Amino acid sequence: MSGRTLVAGIGNVFLGDDGFGVEAVRRLVEAPADLPEGVETADVGVRGVHLAYRLLDGYDTLVLVDATARGGEPGTLYLIDAAAATGGAPPGTVLDAHRMTPDTVLALLDTLCAGTGAAPPRRIWVVGCEPACLDEGIGLSPQAAAAVPEAVRTVLDLVHRTPEQTPDGDLVP
Repeated sequence: MSGRTLVAGIGNVFLGDDGFGVEAVRRLVEAPADLPEGVETADVGVRGVHLAYRLLDGYDTLVLVDATARGGEPGTLYLIDAAAATGGAPPGTVLDAHRMTPDTVLALLDTLCAGTGAAPPRRIWVVGCEPACLDEGIGLSPQAAAAVPEAVRTVLDLVHRTPEQTPDGDLVP
């Protein structure tokens, strides 16, 4: 992908599979030679407000890695084109700095961009994993842990594509 790209791991490592994004990005960082120039990584954890402000620095592409409950089997990976889904927070959304979901972060980003004149990323992808357990506790379930290597491969595939190339959607149910 051309331009600057940010790959952000999202989640609370104290809530089981909610830490999926953080773990996947940690593994991605272990192989920095595989990342093309212009690609940055960030362990955002639960700091969604910080992510929204960081995106004001100008990124062409954003790849979010997160636990994503969509009703599939635990460990199922999803690739979601989230760029079309942005456009403001749903009515009644409360901004809680410690519980910001990716859609809330993107809604906040839209508001910040409108106020500052900055542009949001043109491409926004979510690499999500269906969680098995979101209970208090450190560590991923076996299903989510098994999905981490494929999530890393998916992120690497995304960041090596040109803007004209679109993912084939193999992971999208």
